[in-house]
Amino acid sequence: MRSGSHAAGGPIASRRASDGAARPLGALLGPALMALVFACGSEPPPETPGVLYPDHGNAHIELGAAHPPYSSTPATSGWHYGGPLAPVPWGFYPEPLPDEVLIHNLEHGGIGVHYNCPAGCADLVGKIAATVADATKIVMSPYPGMESRIALTAWNYLDTFDEFDENRIVAFIEAHESSPNAPEFFVP
Repeated sequence: MRSGSHAAGGPIASRRASDGAARPLGALLGPALMALVFACGSEPPPETPGVLYPDHGNAHIELGAAHPPYSSTPATSGWHYGGPLAPVPWGFYPEPLPDEVLIHNLEHGGIGVHYNCPAGCADLVGKIAATVADATKIVMSPYPGMESRIALTAWNYLDTFDEFDENRIVAFIEAHESSPNAPEFFVP
C-alpha cells in the first residue's frame, strides 16, 4: 500500500450511499453550526464509539522535543509536530508513524487505524484496508508494541480490539471522522 492511496466501493461508501442518514452529523449540519453546538457546552452522545481520554491540548513541538507522556497508546491528543513534518497526507502507510505525527492528523478530524502483528497479518491488513478505503480522513499504519491487534483513534477517543470487526470500524469512523470534537476538524 502506498501513501494517499484509496480504493472505492468499500462498506463506508455503501452505507453512505444507501442511507443518507448514516453521514456524520457534521456533514449534514455544516462545520460552523456543529462548532457552535459544541462551543455551547454540548457533549458527544454517550453512545459515541471508543473510550474518551483526557484532552492534552494541541501544542506543536519541534522534532525530538521532550514532552509529558500521552495517556493512551496510541495517543489521542497532545504534543505533536507542525509542518512540514505533520500532518501526513491521508492514506495507507507500510511503516509505523510516530504519535507526534499521527496526532496532527487527528487534530484535523482524522482517524488513525492501526494494527499490531509481530508475525505478520496480511489478511487482517487487507480486510481493514478494504473497510476504510472510502473514508476521507484516514491514516492507516502499523503500530508495534500496542497491547491489542487493532486500534482506532480520533481526537480524545480510542477503541482497541483483537478480532476484525467491520461494523465496529465503520461505526467509529462514521462517529468521529471530521467530528467537531477535533480542534481543527474543518481542515481537509
